[in-house]
Amino acid sequence: MTGLQTALADYLALRRSLGFSLARDAKLLAQFIVYLEQREASTVTVTDAVAWVRLPSGGSPGWLGYRMSVVRGFATYLRTLDPATEVPPVGLLPARRRRAVPYLYSDADIAALLTQAQRLRTPLRTATIQTLIGLLAVTGMRIGEVIGLDDEDFDAEAGLLIVRAAKLGKWRQIPLHPSTVTALQGYRRLRDQQFPRAVSCALLVSTAGARLLYYNVSQTFTTLVRRAGLTGRAGSCRPRPHDLRHTFAVRTLLGWCRDGADVAAQMPLLSTYLGHVEPANTYWYLQAAPELLAEAARCLDTGAGGDEPR
Repeated sequence: MTGLQTALADYLALRRSLGFSLARDAKLLAQFIVYLEQREASTVTVTDAVAWVRLPSGGSPGWLGYRMSVVRGFATYLRTLDPATEVPPVGLLPARRRRAVPYLYSDADIAALLTQAQRLRTPLRTATIQTLIGLLAVTGMRIGEVIGLDDEDFDAEAGLLIVRAAKLGKWRQIPLHPSTVTALQGYRRLRDQQFPRAVSCALLVSTAGARLLYYNVSQTFTTLVRRAGLTGRAGSCRPRPHDLRHTFAVRTLLGWCRDGADVAAQMPLLSTYLGHVEPANTYWYLQAAPELLAEAARCLDTGAGGDEPR
């Protein structure tokens, strides 16, 4: 068995341990390795990847894009073992619709955003934006879900948020850490001092007491990102509010990996918590974040008794 074949076997074992079946991926990657071996290539290069992806005559953009995504996932894994591996960048096949690469926020990034929010014009505006950012970071909610929260959706006694403005009209309950409950209660007191008679039923309000507008929040967030000095990374990876949701999901998965949890068994719980309609939307994080793939590989190898990545 060659080095590439061994690496493929380990890669498939790793991802199957995370709940993927990968029947089609395994077949395609086996073909890709045969292609590389015929050219006496010892690792993946962008040139070889593109050439193999485009082999099918008359292949649709969707099929070619799928082939490329399979190669890119394997190459991302290989690069954790061999720095000479080239990972095909996103955008080589522009005809295919693609998801943005998630910007994963560090604790320092989030702290910088909260600090910059202190420069907003009024104490209520500062508290509103800080509370919104905090909720996005610690609950993984969608920004539209946070904006759509009514005051009655926060149950301080039970420590719950009820998300009603979710996709496809679904709703779910989100348990809150006691510190989050305390922060929301503090925000409520400040809001009610400003508006003893509620202007709207929203939990988070604007300086006029009305429900927040997505456009205004987005513009404010962009300003905070600029003032905090957060910059985009490769390709389409740039700081967005929605990436706080991605960060929450990836941190949860990393925590499970490091704790030795059965990730495949836990994934349905995360899907439900995040309000994903399709479990595939949750599994996407396992290939969207190289940090997560590398950590999963390390944990799997350690569990097998090895001290170094294979």
